Amino acid sequence: MGIKFAAGRIAISVCDRCGLQYKLSKLKVLVIRTKTTNIMVCPTCWDPDHPQNMQGMYPVVDPQALRNPRRDNTYLVSGLNTLGHLSGGSREIQWGWAPVGGGNPKFTPNDLLAIGQIGVVEVTIT
Repeated sequence: MGIKFAAGRIAISVCDRCGLQYKLSKLKVLVIRTKTTNIMVCPTCWDPDHPQNMQGMYPVVDPQALRNPRRDNTYLVSGLNTLGHLSGGSREIQWGWAPVGGGNPKFTPNDLLAIGQIGVVEVTIT
């Protein structure tokens, strides 16, 4: 038995997507959802198989709940904060819209302080 196909080193073909001529060896097979198709495209038109196209093909386990959860015992155990008051433990956070100097002390204390400095720049031309 002989070889079934010619080598095709100098064969010219047409891209199935854009219609431009390329060497047959430059064209790539298009893969869609892990399936090879009979579409051959040039390197410019070729797109790798995107992982987003494979959604639903593989099982995804993303549990949200904890088994046997325990309550947070650090609520008033953390000691004193920087102002000398009892700390809120892991729940004491600084948050809000424009938190530096803009928090509402009724809901959350605002211990954040913005410090800025302006200097002098001197430019000399030589």
